[in-house]
Amino acid sequence: MSWLQPKLNLRVAQKQILTPGLVQMVSVLALNRLELREMINQEMIANPVLEELSEDGVVSENYSDEAFVKAETEKVPETEAANPFDEFDIASFFNQYLDSGNGIEHREYEQIERPSFDKFLSSPQGLSEHLTWQLSVTICSDTVREIAESIIGNLDEDGYLTASLEELAQNGRYTSDDLEDAVAVVQEFDPLGVAARDLRECLLIQLRTLDPQNSVAQQIVSDHLKQLQTNQLKEIARALNRPVELVKRAVDVIKKLDPRPGLRFNKTETRLVEPDVYFRKVDNEWQVFMNEDDLPQLRLSPVYRRLLARDAADREVRNYVKERFTAAIQLLKNIEQRKHTILRVCQVIIRRQGDFLDFGPDQLKPMMIKEVAEEVGVHPSTVSRAVASKYAHTPQGVLELRAFFSESVNGPEGGSMSLQTLKRLVKKMIEEEDSARPLTDDHIAKKLDEAGIHVTRRT
Repeated sequence: MSWLQPKLNLRVAQKQILTPGLVQMVSVLALNRLELREMINQEMIANPVLEELSEDGVVSENYSDEAFVKAETEKVPETEAANPFDEFDIASFFNQYLDSGNGIEHREYEQIERPSFDKFLSSPQGLSEHLTWQLSVTICSDTVREIAESIIGNLDEDGYLTASLEELAQNGRYTSDDLEDAVAVVQEFDPLGVAARDLRECLLIQLRTLDPQNSVAQQIVSDHLKQLQTNQLKEIARALNRPVELVKRAVDVIKKLDPRPGLRFNKTETRLVEPDVYFRKVDNEWQVFMNEDDLPQLRLSPVYRRLLARDAADREVRNYVKERFTAAIQLLKNIEQRKHTILRVCQVIIRRQGDFLDFGPDQLKPMMIKEVAEEVGVHPSTVSRAVASKYAHTPQGVLELRAFFSESVNGPEGGSMSLQTLKRLVKKMIEEEDSARPLTDDHIAKKLDEAGIHVTRRT
């Protein structure tokens, strides 16, 4: 006879917890350098802990930051050592962020010949265009692609799907599985939350993508959205059998989500184009350089560290300064993470598209979002955000980063070629045709077939 024996099992596991800072990181990544500069300026106004370095990097202090940190740390009485604020490891953060300009090591690219941007104007990319581009470099069946195109055409300005699945089915032309697959494909695109059918689904898409294991936030959105809208946090905590503080933290995350994900694409004003990155050959190798000209270089204000030490007994002041430092440090980290992600994506681009950079558009290789995402080790929507509305200064001109992506078609000798290269080839045929005897689609398809390029009429 066996008896149940109580046992204690310990398990160590890594788990990403979705926080407001992580949500901010997602939004910061989607910004181009003009939008980032505007956001940084707004944050400096809102958060007094953030301040900008002067152009020469000189800080208006009579002593070094290292000495300041040491002196200020020594001022704190031993009885204050256990204060929660000290968990920040002040010396470490101040050494990193006091005067180094976002804590980022800047690569030298002063020798790069920068273009004049007077002639570079661009209309902001619309939501439909942004989604259609992502679909064009997504691997899926022709049927799912057709439905996805219809879904994109039935989104309102906020990014919500206004047509029902029955309407999209077109009198039984598509199966329910195909419809659900197409909806799932579009819902993975940037911006997160697009193609949702209601607010609940919109928020859940964002939560499930950013942090699939954040069950509390998902439960609140899924089952208690009406209570959340009336701020009934105690009732929600009681229903979930969770502490109120845990529910409050989950609600803080939910508040950072975007209930109208398509809205930021509904801009019509023409804007100046500035490259976010430079692609340059150094010692016969292509390299990526971030364009950080005119971007405010931030540091944490030492004035507020002194304020903290001077008013250590005032809990309200201490809590305020702690909260401001937390927000400032998170912003600095998110800006640095944005740079890191864009650089990693661009390094894959130059590695795969070196021939394009060397010889021009005809050498563009097929490259899909999913392939780059797998190589970088991120979700495909992260790659979409990293390249959205961003430009590269290259030997071939100032190009949108998305121009380096293209789906594959069957090329000559059993190989493959990019769809963009095929389009240029067809365009050249049309430009060179006899105006008295214009080419038909069948003639063009035959010429391509003779060249070993086999495409369908739809392509």
